Amino acid sequence: MQPPRPSPPEPDRLCGPAAVAAAFAHRPDAILRLFHTASRRAEAGGFCARLARERKPYREVPPEELARIAGTTHHGGIVAIATPRRVPVLPDPLPATLPEPMFRGGLLPVLDGIGNPHNLGAIARSAAFLGCGALMLSGDPRQAGLSDAAWRTSEGGLEALGLVRAPDLPAALARLAPHCLTVAAVARGGEPPEAVLRRRAGRPVALVLGNEEQGLPQPTLAACAARVTLPGSGAVESLNVSVAAAVLIHSLARGG
Repeated sequence: MQPPRPSPPEPDRLCGPAAVAAAFAHRPDAILRLFHTASRRAEAGGFCARLARERKPYREVPPEELARIAGTTHHGGIVAIATPRRVPVLPDPLPATLPEPMFRGGLLPVLDGIGNPHNLGAIARSAAFLGCGALMLSGDPRQAGLSDAAWRTSEGGLEALGLVRAPDLPAALARLAPHCLTVAAVARGGEPPEAVLRRRAGRPVALVLGNEEQGLPQPTLAACAARVTLPGSGAVESLNVSVAAAVLIHSLARGG
């Protein structure tokens, strides 16, 4: 008896005007169908026209039906269904010249065990807004993937970024080290961003951000050449990881 075939991956459900527009801008051929409420008829018009030319379905539906399609009431009045986006593994060995988006903006955010998909989406949104070209996800089993919530929260940011996976993150950081300064974000005991900027000496930065509760595992910390900590008032211990990521990306990407 043959083992059952694995189920095909679920399609991406992209909710809200920003996420849908970004998908049509960056991977239009992946869009399978579109649904929208009457309130989003104007925004959907151009997308529907394109789908009509490609003989793909689209439909205006009431809000309660759209909530069922989206799997959430936070659908923003428009939902695109797309083939799931593939996230390739970082090559081993690395090519002599890394792909152009990898360090665009001078910084590559690396997520190691960020478990909340809303934090993943928020970090992607900040990274895209601040000029990054890519985002790396570790193989930590806690690491959130490309879920409906992540797409929605990113407001199109995930579509604008190149995505890559690193199943063995410490080994991946070792391969990246000749190309950049690897920096671990830690709640305490690291250098301030200004000191890291001096240390980078014109190199791009791989900024490694860890789990919301436990931070970065020791092997990941050991693989980084520097550690950075945001100085605060002391009234609270730390920032939410997505907020810290935005501040650090803005600080460390200066000067590209």
